[in-house]
Amino acid sequence: MSEILESISPSERPVRTARVSHARPDYCLDASAGHLLRLAHQRYQSIFQDRATGLGLTGPQFATLLRLSQLGRATQNHLGRLAGMDSATIQGVVRRLIARGFMRTASDPLDRRMRVLTMTPEGEAVVREGQQAGTEANDVLMSSLSERERVQLISLLRRLSPP
Repeated sequence: MSEILESISPSERPVRTARVSHARPDYCLDASAGHLLRLAHQRYQSIFQDRATGLGLTGPQFATLLRLSQLGRATQNHLGRLAGMDSATIQGVVRRLIARGFMRTASDPLDRRMRVLTMTPEGEAVVREGQQAGTEANDVLMSSLSERERVQLISLLRRLSPP
């Protein structure tokens, strides 16, 4: 724990105050991976929204469109799993994207009972713009890291993420 605190600049170190809670004394929010990931995520989302002005996409909507663009076609459940969303969340995301004309649904030619999603030309166009915004947001977020550190960070985040 002391190694972690030493790696934090003095201005970012926690201020010691009288304890009024029953929190563990060795837990430091400023050294919490979950807390720092949340802050980094909030910063990324803010940068992405700034760069993607006019697209009107949320993070989950962009992830869904990008995955479908990569796949070409997919069922809603499969797309949701690949975009990291549960079935209730992907259902709402897909409904909104269809309403905006970014994707469409049709019967699978091999199994008429199954519905598949495909991109529209408007969806492909917004994905291209979103990819540019995402690239810029990643570059800004990681601008203080060396190339080696960027690769290491992505590698570590992949290890922490579910398969």
